[in-house]
Amino acid sequence: MEKKLAIITGADGGMGTEITRAVALAGYRILMACYDPQKAEEKRQKLIKETGNTDIEVRRIDLASLDTVAAFADYLLGRGERVSLLMNNAGTMETERRITVDGLERTVSVNYVGPYLLTRKLLPLMGEGTRVVNMVSCTYAIGRLDFPEFFLKGKKGSFWRIPIYSNTKLALTLFTLELAERVKDKGIVVNAADPGIVSTDIITMHMWFDPLTDILFRPFIRTPRKGAATAVSLLLDKDAGERTGTLNVSCHPKQLSERFTHHKQAKELWERTELLVKKWL
Repeated sequence: MEKKLAIITGADGGMGTEITRAVALAGYRILMACYDPQKAEEKRQKLIKETGNTDIEVRRIDLASLDTVAAFADYLLGRGERVSLLMNNAGTMETERRITVDGLERTVSVNYVGPYLLTRKLLPLMGEGTRVVNMVSCTYAIGRLDFPEFFLKGKKGSFWRIPIYSNTKLALTLFTLELAERVKDKGIVVNAADPGIVSTDIITMHMWFDPLTDILFRPFIRTPRKGAATAVSLLLDKDAGERTGTLNVSCHPKQLSERFTHHKQAKELWERTELLVKKWL
């Protein structure tokens, strides 16, 4: 029997490696979608040795370039293989404002628009039982969406990485809820995973207050394996395949307030993003 296909973005990162390991051990054929293929190839070789699963492939994707996201998806559409799992795990927290070739703030492209486009383009390869999991963050709760500044600069006013990161995670959470509603009739389940505060490469020490923040939050920081656990449960656990449109923390669904389940900008976010990515769909 042919193995089911799983696609994992950022599969060579801290949590990405843990997710990939768990999915490999579950017997899936895996496509590691990574920015740096050389680094990912090293991880691939290690994962093959650790899991005994040789059906692990690396392919480059740059979520800061919508052309490359579309090309990655078109490659899969050309292969025509059914997608069983899509894990939108890759993310960034930029330390200064960087604008992509598409005119987007880089954090917004990598954390939200890139995953949006990838997921939308791969929908024809999905069906009954497919699971889509988006890696969000507890910071979604302080996010806000100012249009059109959100796409162009991440936020109104001067650059500040934490609010911009939070805004992208709010957008990804709203995308999760909206997409889940739109595809539920096809049997596709879409959920979001909040990993908590995790020790990964995304945490940097560039600001004067970072060492103090590190001291204050160190007791609450999870290992990549613990951080990945919620996403892994959403991808693999039987009961997780029976719910859709949920935000999950510590492997359990979290009750969201109406502020998010009926967010006043959810439809506008979808419509604006659709216009933005229209030429690639």
